[in-house]
Amino acid sequence: MDRAEKAAFVDAMHRIFDQAAVVLVTHYTGLTVAQLGDLRTQVRSVGGGFKVTKNRLVLRALEATPYEGLRPLFTGPTAIAFADEPVAVAKVVVGFAKTQSHLVLLGGAVGSHLLAADDVKALATLPSLDELRGTIVGLLQAPAQRLVGLMQAPGGQIARVLAAHAEQAGEREAA
Repeated sequence: MDRAEKAAFVDAMHRIFDQAAVVLVTHYTGLTVAQLGDLRTQVRSVGGGFKVTKNRLVLRALEATPYEGLRPLFTGPTAIAFADEPVAVAKVVVGFAKTQSHLVLLGGAVGSHLLAADDVKALATLPSLDELRGTIVGLLQAPAQRLVGLMQAPGGQIARVLAAHAEQAGEREAA
């Protein structure tokens, strides 16, 4: 990597650290290229990214960002997962780490709030933003559905009363 490539890498990583809502730091020793590709695909599917890092360059990129507290985690073969939606990317990384023991979650941060590995696992158990939206929509629709049911009930009752009255009138004429 020449000097210009290093500068471009530092700039790209600095933008990631400035814009991401969450950054998770992992060790990936022992994962195959195919497994890393699978993890990248899964993280991308939830709107995030997964990038193998160069520690010396990442330490430069961390300067003047909310994620400066992550510095001690960048030792050894590290990679980061980052996204705008913290819960979804945490679910993907924690789920992948459960199936692939070679991916070790070191910790992370949501903004300037540092998270230990156990904190990230707890974050992964929370409902995602999409799940919360679905729950809210369901709660908002339930009263409307009940109201429609109540509005339809009197009309149905009138129809049943008229049908019963018609039957009685038909029975009287037959007798």
